[in-house]
Amino acid sequence: MIDDNIVVTSTGYSYSVAYYKPEGSPGLLVRYSVAKNDLRLSMTGAQFLAKAWKLATDEARELGWIV
Repeated sequence: MIDDNIVVTSTGYSYSVAYYKPEGSPGLLVRYSVAKNDLRLSMTGAQFLAKAWKLATDEARELGWIV
């Protein structure tokens, strides 16, 4: 968590995404995303975003932001 954002990063690499939940919204939205393919990793930017979404929604549930 950074401020009111759930931030998922790949330490040492260029993948990062921040999610937030606006008031009245049923789910999370992306505040910013850096997921350009990093050739040092076997994981693509799209694969990172899919895993990050799962982690962020799990965290949002724990925080009571979503059901």
